[in-house]
Amino acid sequence: MTRRRPERKTRVLAADAAGVEAAAALLQAGRLVAFPTETVYGLGAHALDAAAVERIFEAKGRPADDPVIVHLAEAAELDRVAKPSPTAWQLADVFWPGPLSLVLPRRPEVPLQVTAGLETVGVRVPSHAVANALLRASGLPVAAPSANLFGRPSPTTAQHVLDDLNGRIEAVLDGGPTTVGLESTIVDLTSFSPRLLRPGGVSAEAIEAALGIHLHTASPFRDGPQAAPGMLPVHYSPRTPLTLITGRAARSRLAHEVALELDRGRRVGVIALAEDLSMLPDAVVTAEVGTWENAAGSASRLFEAVRSLDRASVDVILARDLADPETGLGRALADRLRRAAHRVLDSRD
Repeated sequence: MTRRRPERKTRVLAADAAGVEAAAALLQAGRLVAFPTETVYGLGAHALDAAAVERIFEAKGRPADDPVIVHLAEAAELDRVAKPSPTAWQLADVFWPGPLSLVLPRRPEVPLQVTAGLETVGVRVPSHAVANALLRASGLPVAAPSANLFGRPSPTTAQHVLDDLNGRIEAVLDGGPTTVGLESTIVDLTSFSPRLLRPGGVSAEAIEAALGIHLHTASPFRDGPQAAPGMLPVHYSPRTPLTLITGRAARSRLAHEVALELDRGRRVGVIALAEDLSMLPDAVVTAEVGTWENAAGSASRLFEAVRSLDRASVDVILARDLADPETGLGRALADRLRRAAHRVLDSRD
């Protein structure tokens, strides 16, 4: 009779001095550690260790043509991994530490595994106290995409990390829920003029105000290696089919679609704004995120709402835009919902 080998489990480390030191030692040894940032939980590896970075892609099931962002303890370390421009220093002075990533020419020390084979690298300095403590304790630049299985909703708690990656990585540093809840804004500074690659925790309007110029928006997708993470047309998706309703009549169309699905005998989940709850039947499973006017509140709860409805054994998830999709965090919310959606209904009436 043969004995079954015990299943490998991911260690959960407290976000105290001992936990941070243990996590730092793992990174220094080339291992994978998930840790909280102000945006989402990242899956960290020593950014200058090609073998360690390859483990990120293996653990997540991430394609090699999707680059990862390098995290630094402070802006002064930028020269370690990138060749900064005056514009990069200008934005760093205003927005770092914080949820802004800059795409810059890479230093040769940065493995091509980090950059999807490109000569550019995304870099940011997170503002989360635990992330900052870990980066300082390790003394390393840390490559860290979101700590989830590739394509799944991003993790905003340590439990989300374990739901996806338990047994695939060495440890998760549990710093509680993240605050911003959406990934960083990414700006490409390698073109003739700055380009917005991904909306996120810093608004395009704030960046434009800092630079005094209009921020061009890059094409959302291209074949081959991506210029930055989060640019694939389908991403952040629940296993349950998600339908997004957009446009001026989205609220009334949401009620109509809910009624249709219930009439079909389907179990319905809704990512709901507070003002929509009263129009939803009791049979609907709701995950409230906030109000239309409070995009920051909805952003902080979006991925938890998606994951909770995915766990609720519903047949379909419905959502409408959660804030003005043309401005501020509303733009980032709209981007994530569109990429997560299996179907988008445009309600123009």
